Amino acid sequence: MISARFAPTLFGLILSGIMSGIVTFVVAIKNFGFAGQAFDAWVSSWSFSWPVAFAVVLVVAPLVRRLVAKLVRQPVES
Repeated sequence: MISARFAPTLFGLILSGIMSGIVTFVVAIKNFGFAGQAFDAWVSSWSFSWPVAFAVVLVVAPLVRRLVAKLVRQPVES
């Protein structure tokens, strides 16, 4: 089991992998259709974009959390 202190990094890794995989798959299908070429293009694009997406998630997530905290009304304690 992975230590809880790595939870934000693991979250970023999984989220960036899923999101970059979906986005690059959609673009590959749009550009090539369901031809054999689409899978190769998708894997190539995904392997390039996942590390970029992971780095962006790690940098941007804390900023987005702060922005959301400012935009959302905190519940009133009773």
